Amino acid sequence: MNKKIKYDRRRAIDCKIIRRSKTHAGYCKYVVTVADRDGTMTKHPVYGKDMQNALKRLMNQEKTKWFENKINTGWVVASWLLIMGTPVFISSEDAQPHSLLYSFGTIAVLAMVALYWTRYINKGN
Repeated sequence: MNKKIKYDRRRAIDCKIIRRSKTHAGYCKYVVTVADRDGTMTKHPVYGKDMQNALKRLMNQEKTKWFENKINTGWVVASWLLIMGTPVFISSEDAQPHSLLYSFGTIAVLAMVALYWTRYINKGN
């Protein structure tokens, strides 16, 4: 009986533990079966400390993919110009070198946040 059931939204309908991670102590590999809105089933391998953590990490992966698909190069360039140019507009005519430091510091902090997020999403893979 291979009947497709239509759901009002995507749902995780099954989650099975496969094995403990060989490289990251305390993590296990899970396979999560997700039912899409049209009734198709997809299986997603995901690592986590427990099942709840694995499901949370899967949700974060899905949100990250969605965000990456929505954002394009134009938005990245525009936000970079805005961050780099803001101290110029805020500061007075006797601008100090620290205004440049604020710009580069903001970019560095954003890069570190992006690196941390990527490592969190891919941990255990």
